[in-house]
Amino acid sequence: MKLKAVILDEKAMGRTLTRIAHEIIEKNKGVKDVVLIGIKRRGYPLAERIAKLIEIIEGEKVQVGSVDITLYRDDLSPLNEQPIINNNNLQVKIEGKKAVLVDDVLYTGRTARAALEAIIDNGRPDRIELAVLVDRGHRELPIRADFVGKNIPTSRKENISVEVKEIDGSDSVKIYE
Repeated sequence: MKLKAVILDEKAMGRTLTRIAHEIIEKNKGVKDVVLIGIKRRGYPLAERIAKLIEIIEGEKVQVGSVDITLYRDDLSPLNEQPIINNNNLQVKIEGKKAVLVDDVLYTGRTARAALEAIIDNGRPDRIELAVLVDRGHRELPIRADFVGKNIPTSRKENISVEVKEIDGSDSVKIYE
């Protein structure tokens, strides 16, 4: 794969997450009954960062949970690309809450769908919203994000790489061809 462009560097990523935090606060008229649920791997540290930003902005803590969705990619046949829920213990109570699902990249929508199922298996939130750092298009399911950091139209041949300090040692969003 050849690097095509750096879409977000560390500072731009910080600004983007700050904007998402403000949008979550604004849309929900504060953060009363808001919980963030990060999709592991990279959605979870992003959810934790958004929660810290919300606390700085609003002066209120927001609970953060996680859901572990894994794609089997031994061979790239359609049967092996279905998301599998590895752990549906969210670590937060969602009954009657406004749950904001957080992920790094929204692509086909299949991972978000599997995460929605995991959330619903854990209770009935008042509503579920979706926040993503990058929306790259190419949806296969009728799923859209409520909060988008950056829309990056891509071809199916291109790859988006999100790096977060907590896992990769640095923050960036890159596109490869």
